[in-house]
Amino acid sequence: MAEIQRRKTPTVKIGHVRVGWEVPVVVQSMTNTDTADVKSTIEQVAALALAGSELVRVTVNNEEAAAAVPHIVEGLDKRGLRVPIVGDFHYNGHILLKKYPATAQALAKYRINPGNVSIGRKDDDNFRTMVECAVENHKPVRIGVNWGSLDQALLTRMMDENSKRPNPMPARDVMIEAMIASALNSAQAAEHYGLGHDMIILSAKVSGVRDLIDVYTKLAERCDYALHLGLTEAGMGAKGLIASTAGLAPLLLAGIGDTIRVSLTPKPGGDRTEEVQAAQQILQSLSIRSFMPQVTSCPGCGRTTSTYFQELAEQIQSYLRTQMPEWRKQYPGVEELKLAVMGCVVNGPGESKHANLGISLPGTFEDPVAPVYVDGKLKTTLRGDNIVAEFKQILDNYVVSHYGKDRELVGTR
Repeated sequence: MAEIQRRKTPTVKIGHVRVGWEVPVVVQSMTNTDTADVKSTIEQVAALALAGSELVRVTVNNEEAAAAVPHIVEGLDKRGLRVPIVGDFHYNGHILLKKYPATAQALAKYRINPGNVSIGRKDDDNFRTMVECAVENHKPVRIGVNWGSLDQALLTRMMDENSKRPNPMPARDVMIEAMIASALNSAQAAEHYGLGHDMIILSAKVSGVRDLIDVYTKLAERCDYALHLGLTEAGMGAKGLIASTAGLAPLLLAGIGDTIRVSLTPKPGGDRTEEVQAAQQILQSLSIRSFMPQVTSCPGCGRTTSTYFQELAEQIQSYLRTQMPEWRKQYPGVEELKLAVMGCVVNGPGESKHANLGISLPGTFEDPVAPVYVDGKLKTTLRGDNIVAEFKQILDNYVVSHYGKDRELVGTR
């Protein structure tokens, strides 16, 4: 597979995490707790971080939330979690950052929305104050433009100018140009107020897939700032997953994007970490990064009327996710492992041979016999009622022998 040529951007340091073309694309997420609720926010940040989120953003929308931030960071530190916390500010960030200097220092990055501060107006004191706080505390800033809160004065002016052209552009194109102008003008102003070029990340969030691709493609052509990608409101379930993948994949394959978030709407009481898993899977499916072993499994057909292979695939997938926090520490490279759990003999043996470790079930499972392939060769054939447990044991042994510290010795025995 051809290597993706990443767009060259400065390296931005966010706590201990680096963002830019010289390092892998970073996965981030955002809490949906009340930030003032320190305990709940710590629990959710911890869950997101343990799931693999490398940056976590929290809302800082009032004094209670601002006062809570240092306690949240302290609570995470006590758990040994060093995930950088990003503060999301709208409307009153200039007030909160000045009134709560401990919060300004505890946050690893500030997110500023140009449409919700004074940038571009006659008096841009609010924006300048936030940038000066960032400079004072040596914090990077994400200037995050969103089409749902785009600077209306800027958009109106550009719409008026467009209407006077001999061949006016479609309104959609003007909106995209307004988003790009808002991002670039704000970045220029931030640098004017002392923020370093390598302390700025830009984003231009929309909720339409084609709009996302177009706005980031054009933005990438006009600047070298690091870019954060994502649909602003991806949606729920399959819609959110598919739309995010459709929008992010072309950009990432074109080398555009330094951080990503999949902004899924969770079900009531749902697991917030799903958005982290989705972002990881997009990057892994594109062979950009590896996070955990991948399981190839067939969809099933009339030859696989038994649900046994489905249950096996689900159990193996869950087992991998459970084991990975420890495996990642003990067995470097285990995330590259590929497994196959196939339901019948049509493609099962061939697909299993392509994986590092594969099992091929006999279809409708009248006869519980399952050949197991290791690195393309038949290793054993499992029979009876303990196939799942025995396959897990083979998996464990493979991980130890191929990714453990003594793997060189194991290979020579």
